[in-house]
Amino acid sequence: MDRKPMVEKRIDRDRVFFTISWSRLAKGDRYQIIQTVPSEAGIYELYAMDEKGKLNLFHVGKSWYGGLRNEIRARTDPSLEKDPARKAILEEADCWYRWSLASDSDDMADILWFFVRTYFPQRTDLRPSGRYASVFVKEVDADKIVTV
Repeated sequence: MDRKPMVEKRIDRDRVFFTISWSRLAKGDRYQIIQTVPSEAGIYELYAMDEKGKLNLFHVGKSWYGGLRNEIRARTDPSLEKDPARKAILEEADCWYRWSLASDSDDMADILWFFVRTYFPQRTDLRPSGRYASVFVKEVDADKIVTV
């Protein structure tokens, strides 16, 4: 039986340790997204492929009410994307994505805050939930997920 990519959490006093098992990277094709991405809450990353074939992270996000399927579908299509900077990237490069299920909005806020602080330190618009003194994140690629 295949295991869905999901976020796991362990708390040690005032520290939290998240392990994120990611889905496989997939090209932002609307039909594939509709068929394979669940309509459940979770986090996702978007990558743009440059002219040398390297994937470059350009956005991290979460989806709560609308589900990952709707959010990733909207964020990978330049005709639906509203943010001008992301729209420009989508118009110039192939977009790739990956996702992980998460069932707690505060957990997603802590994870996104960690990613933004790590990969986009110039951004100051996200805050952690405030529940923990320290947030740690370990990522596991889809190829490393153990199936049960």
